[in-house]
Amino acid sequence: MPVIRNLGRAASQLLQSSGCGCGVSLVPVRAIGVSPRQVASDASFHSVTFSESDHPRVLITGGLGQLGVGLAKLLRKRFGKNNVILSDIRKPADNVFYSGKPFYNSHNGLRKQKYSDKSCFVVFFLGLHNVLDIAAEHNLRLFVPSTIGAFGPTSPRDPTPDLCIQRPRTIYGVSKVHAELMGEYYHYRYGLDFRCLRYPGIISADSQPGGGTTDYAVKIFHDAIKTGKFKCYLRPDTRLPMMYIDDCLKATLEIMEAPAEALTMRTYNISAMSFTPEELAQEVQKYVPELQMTYNVDQVRQAIADSWPMNFDDSNARRDWGWKHDYDLPELVTTMFSYLGSDSRVAQAN
Repeated sequence: MPVIRNLGRAASQLLQSSGCGCGVSLVPVRAIGVSPRQVASDASFHSVTFSESDHPRVLITGGLGQLGVGLAKLLRKRFGKNNVILSDIRKPADNVFYSGKPFYNSHNGLRKQKYSDKSCFVVFFLGLHNVLDIAAEHNLRLFVPSTIGAFGPTSPRDPTPDLCIQRPRTIYGVSKVHAELMGEYYHYRYGLDFRCLRYPGIISADSQPGGGTTDYAVKIFHDAIKTGKFKCYLRPDTRLPMMYIDDCLKATLEIMEAPAEALTMRTYNISAMSFTPEELAQEVQKYVPELQMTYNVDQVRQAIADSWPMNFDDSNARRDWGWKHDYDLPELVTTMFSYLGSDSRVAQAN
């Protein structure tokens, strides 16, 4: 069986292709296959025995987002820092760049354009197809993240199963459905070892809220500590599935290392908890009792939230590869304040 030993050729093809920005993709290079279009059914991170200097090699594209940096940190601890390449079209902050090399700046692979439906098409669609083709050609294992945004208002919401109607109404959601279906197609047509998880809203103390629909659940902690006041842009009863970043990283590693024969599908829901802004505020007030919570509903983000799942059914992930979350809502809030709560207001509450 041919074993791919050199990341350089595949990485160069991928990163220099036009539109290589489809999100976080894990590509272990030590995949084993019997032909350029077929991956062995038992291939995994642990398909063969590796010495410390002969670990699988991993490429993470779009790696400067909320997930990529943390994932690179975990993988470098496991496989060695030189075996995990982090890449993005943006330049990394110094603390990211010097925390572990290598980093590849792929800005030349994507034309600079205004953020629009056209640029989304280049990044999400053409970038994905570049990744799929190169992964299939080089017998690589490929992970592409999906999201609760892959569902729409006609999807069942409570709970939302793995397989159901998906009619998202954002270009981001459409791109995720496209990625799920194309990955499944490449798996059945070419034998590509494609794996995908639909993430709920991800909460992390390491990143600033970016204004997304679920980012209120991060911003509330920063505002509670700084000012003791928080204005929420969703209704108090808006229930959405959420997850702490450590559970997200754990699930990503577990799906990538799961035995191929255990997987009954290529895309899985994963979840840990579901809560509303009102329920989150009640937990936060245990640490900041004087928190003043007000609501100024943003109709655009509220409409998006109303089209997304309220609860994820992740029973298939729990059955097939043993998914189990570690953080519920109280543990999440405790952990967030342990990272962010050096302020005297929180210290006094403790």
